[in-house]
Amino acid sequence: MALNSYLQVQILMKTCQTADQVKPMPHSPPPVPAKLLELLKDYPDHIEQLQRALISVSDGRQSYAPPFEAAVWLLEDCLSAFKSEARAEIDAAVASGDPQAIERAKEKERLMSFARSSNIGLANLSELRAYFEASMR
Repeated sequence: MALNSYLQVQILMKTCQTADQVKPMPHSPPPVPAKLLELLKDYPDHIEQLQRALISVSDGRQSYAPPFEAAVWLLEDCLSAFKSEARAEIDAAVASGDPQAIERAKEKERLMSFARSSNIGLANLSELRAYFEASMR
């Protein structure tokens, strides 16, 4: 079936309008919250994992929820995993009987608890929220 030229132009205009309305995510990666950067400064691998989780939201791989909410959930999941790993380190240190290793592992678990806390590590997510709100404009 051949379309008349008026209809073809209308379809093309509608397609262009739709494409123009799609707002790409900002080119810079989403920011890891400053408090988490501060708390986890001695754990660069943890910071990198958080950054990768946030990037998975900004590039659309995580599309099960609005972007900001998905980002927060992924941060919470990662931080909970860090806390669980720290608890396992306590168990291993206790099994080894090394008092210094036990103390280090307990301090790490305490730090990971602070990072996971919605009153400490996740208390101020305004920069992250602004990043995702800007991407939706």
